[in-house]
Order: sequence, then C-alpha cells, then structure tokens
Amino acid sequence: MTFVGLTWDHPRGYDALEEAARRVNAGRNKPLIFWEKQPLEGFESAPITDLAARHDLLVLDHPHIGEAVADDCLIPLEELFDADRIEVWRVNSIGSSLASYHWEGRTYALPLDVATQVMARRLDVVGAPPGTWDEVEELAVKYPVALSLGGPHAILSLISFAAGAGQIIGGEEMLPDKAALPALESLQRIFDHAPRGSETLNPIQLLETMARSEEIVFVPLIFGYVTYAQPGYAPHRLSFSDTIRAPGGYGGVLGGTGVGISRRTTPTQDLLDHVAWLMDLRTQTEFLPAHGGQPSASVAWADLSVNVASGNFYAETAATAETALLRPRFDGYIAFQTRASDVLRSAFAERRDLEKTLHHIRTLWRDARQFARGELDDKRMNS
Repeated sequence: MTFVGLTWDHPRGYDALEEAARRVNAGRNKPLIFWEKQPLEGFESAPITDLAARHDLLVLDHPHIGEAVADDCLIPLEELFDADRIEVWRVNSIGSSLASYHWEGRTYALPLDVATQVMARRLDVVGAPPGTWDEVEELAVKYPVALSLGGPHAILSLISFAAGAGQIIGGEEMLPDKAALPALESLQRIFDHAPRGSETLNPIQLLETMARSEEIVFVPLIFGYVTYAQPGYAPHRLSFSDTIRAPGGYGGVLGGTGVGISRRTTPTQDLLDHVAWLMDLRTQTEFLPAHGGQPSASVAWADLSVNVASGNFYAETAATAETALLRPRFDGYIAFQTRASDVLRSAFAERRDLEKTLHHIRTLWRDARQFARGELDDKRMNS
C-alpha cells in the first residue's frame, strides 16, 4: 500500500520529508509514501477535515486540533503507539511542542518541526537586538522596520506582544485592556513607519525581502526560518533572536508543524515505523537539519554542529521556543484568527480607534467560542 501525505510548499516543510520518503521507498516493489504540497496560506487556514479526506498523513499546525477532533478526522496516536513511547517524545521535544497536539486527553500529531515568533534582523544594519518595545519603536523611526501582519499573523503579533508581558489569551475577554491596548498602540506606531505593502506579506515573503533587498531590515515578531540564517543562502544573512519578554512572560506564539494520521487510512507497521524514525533523536539532530528542517527535539536545538551550520539560529532563539505560548485550539479558532487579522490590518492602515478595534475583535472571539464544538481551551496550562 502507498500512503499519501500532505505538507506545505517550502523547503523547510518539504525537503526533509521528500528525502526521507525517497530513502524508505528505495528497493520496494511499491512506494511506501509520497508527499504532496500546498501553499503556506492553505496550511494556515484550509479546513483540515477536507484535507484529511484526501490524504493519509497531514502536516498541520496545533490550532487546527480542536476542529480535527470535533470532526474526528485524525487517529489518536495512543491507538497507534504505546504510552511510554509518546511520553519519551514529549520529554524530548522542546517547550510545549508535543503538548500542543494533546487535546481532550489524547495526542493527535507528533511535532516534526518547531518555530516560534521571534525577532529577525539584518545583522549588518541592526547589530544588537532591541531589549524593549520602546527601542523597537526607535528603530522603526530610523530604519525600514516591518510587522508580520499578512494572513493570520496580525492577531498572532498581538498575542505574542501580550504573551511577552505574561498574558495568555483566553476567557470571554480574550485579552485584558491593560495588555491589549498598549500592545495595539505600540504596533500602530511601528506600522505608521513601516514600508508600504509590507503588511500584506506572509513571513516567507518578508524574510525573502530582508535577505535580498534593502527594503526591510528588522521585524520584531515573525516566525523564524532557519534557512535565512544559514551562511551563503542569500545576499544578506539574517539573524534571529529571542522575543522581548518580561520576567515571567512567555515567548512568541508557538508555530511549527506536527504530523497526524487521518481516519481514512489503516496505517501499516512500516508506516508507523517511518513516522517514529522521523522523531528519533538522531534523525532530529542529523537528518532533519541537513535537509532544511527545523527539528523539534531539544537536543538538536542545543547541538553545536547544528548551530554552526545554522548561523546559531537555534541557540539564539531556544529560550523563546522553551517558553513559547500555545495558541487557542478550540473548534472555530482558525476562522477567528483569519477574521481578526483582517480587522487589525484595516484598523492600522486606516488609523481607526484602537479601543473600538479591540471591541470588534472581542466580538469575533466570543462569536467563535459560542459555536465551538468541544472544549474551549480555557483551563489549559501553557504546557
């Protein structure tokens, strides 16, 4: 039997999986697995139930879990692997990366890849990362500084800003005024100086612009991509740093990807062995980084050779990964994330009243929660 997986169309999301498939398929009469790709925007917002109906394995982001469980489209991993093995994977994974796929008592994906919102800068222009948001605003006056606001990322920037001050999104209020309003005001001031058009770019497009032009030199909150930190990849090597975080605060929101197995398939032992091999510490430390992946194993993030090859990407952002904030995962959150980001982009561009903007976003939030199937994630801890 040949299994079909779906991942996202970027070297970080595809190259390692394609090479792993090539190796496991070699010498077989019939391939074990092959991977299809979808654009980043599809990965972030496409209905997971539709994707699971057409694929055996899915690379997904943890905010999709509530929807996936409500539609019963993924097999809990406890039905496929023993509990001790899953616990080892949890302990080995950096921060809350495996915990992010645990929902209503069961685990629905394994973290192949970890990313968080971090700071990105042109090292030749911005020598040291700013330590406060006041310093970020000062940079925005002097240099072309952009915000990551495209697609769902506008609301994620707000959540990350508040997380750095120790605030977890949740409850009927979503975020309290004392956390949300100062964050919105600071983001508005940075936006006012940002290069026009940068607000529509996704993280890859922002980083490509930084790496290949003079149009952007700093982004304070953006999902990290190790590719751009590697020496020789582009004309300008980028440096990534931990987010601005007060004592007791959280790192930028958690991203990255996990691999889940859809209900449409009956996995063979060969397939389960292949998935387990992807989580092996040697695979995570040697194979994945060598083929463009961002491993989830904490030992890989601390490995000297991995850091030398990555321009110290992992060592300089590990503290953020360890404390990264889990996003809400309730059924309906993905749609909220998209709508709220649309509202924020328009509000910043048109300089709308930020209190009214926050009220609008809270209304969207409460509406999403009202119609959610299953848990609302309010009782969750961040790990």
